[in-house]
Amino acid sequence: MQRRRLRLRRDAGLTVFLGVALGLLLYVQHEGEAPTTSAPRARGKEARRPSLVTRAFQTPVSHAGPLAYEGDTPAPPTPTGPFDFGHYLRAKDQRRFPLLINQPHKCVGDGSPDLLIAVKSVVADFERRQAVRQTWGAEGRVQGALVRRVFLLGVPRGGGSDGAAPPAHWRALLRAESQAYADILLWAFEDTFFNLTLKEIHFLTWASAFCPNTRFVFKGDADVFVHVGNLLEFLALRDPAQDLLAGDVILQARPIRERDSKYYIPEGVYGLSVYPAYAGGGGFVLSGATLHRLAGACAQVELFPIDDVFLGMCLQRLQLTPEPHPAFRTFGIARPSAAPHLRTFDPCFYRELVVVHGLSAADIWLMWRLLQGPRGLACGHRRPAAPGPFQWAP
Repeated sequence: MQRRRLRLRRDAGLTVFLGVALGLLLYVQHEGEAPTTSAPRARGKEARRPSLVTRAFQTPVSHAGPLAYEGDTPAPPTPTGPFDFGHYLRAKDQRRFPLLINQPHKCVGDGSPDLLIAVKSVVADFERRQAVRQTWGAEGRVQGALVRRVFLLGVPRGGGSDGAAPPAHWRALLRAESQAYADILLWAFEDTFFNLTLKEIHFLTWASAFCPNTRFVFKGDADVFVHVGNLLEFLALRDPAQDLLAGDVILQARPIRERDSKYYIPEGVYGLSVYPAYAGGGGFVLSGATLHRLAGACAQVELFPIDDVFLGMCLQRLQLTPEPHPAFRTFGIARPSAAPHLRTFDPCFYRELVVVHGLSAADIWLMWRLLQGPRGLACGHRRPAAPGPFQWAP
């Protein structure tokens, strides 16, 4: 009997020991596979992308090396794949494409607009166009200024930005949208990332012909939030008959020579070590006088596959320097180091800015509603944004 009790006690102890060991093993394995709260580390080229910060709250890292152009548009309109520079060089001098949908009366009727808003879009992106129409891009009188709006589109190449083919009846849908809102401009070139330059030159030509007396033009992407009231306050002190192109000015950006980047530019296409000064394509403003001068200059400058750099080349030909404005944030808003508890989506940030890039349609609508609410924002004292152009760290 005593021997049986000892055997049972030994078996029970062994069972407990094995249970504890198995539990520890499962716990360790679970901890190794559990997701963390931080985002996964990017791979490939994205892992080397510089962290761009907002100059109003944090200064660039002094020991960082010279950085390369990474653009300010989150995704190309259509998948670029391996870029065929041979085909591009053969076709780059083709710069005149038919206008399939026009708005010839956009600037006729109530007088010339004080501000013409031109937004780059793609056929499939109806949701973003609606967000712009219903929020900051609404037409009419804003602070006494007449505002008009157009969207700039090309023909889909057979796949949208998500890789899905557009509906077979996309032309009929787009024409119906144009009839409903009278703000669609469609050209016959393919809507690809490297054809954004064609949107630049065709819009400049169109605006010079159909809106020749517009005082100012804002041009930007469909994923930006624009505080039109702040923009009009800035423009109220400017003369539309004088040259002006203001935005988030980038200096000393270097061409990328790595083939795995969508911004890859071989030396045979651009042999200099740095690009001219340019304003980030996410959003910038220009005067009516500069609009006409740019249209003429860009007709003489050789086409370049990155649209905002191309405009910098056109400005360089005119010997004009883009004007930096600290409230244009085409790289988004960075969390302030002095107040890490604040969220970068806080409307108190946006009430002082003009352009913030990289928002979803829902974000744009929500921020507009927060800033337009009947009750004022409970924000701290106004703090002016840091002056000076954006510049890559030396």
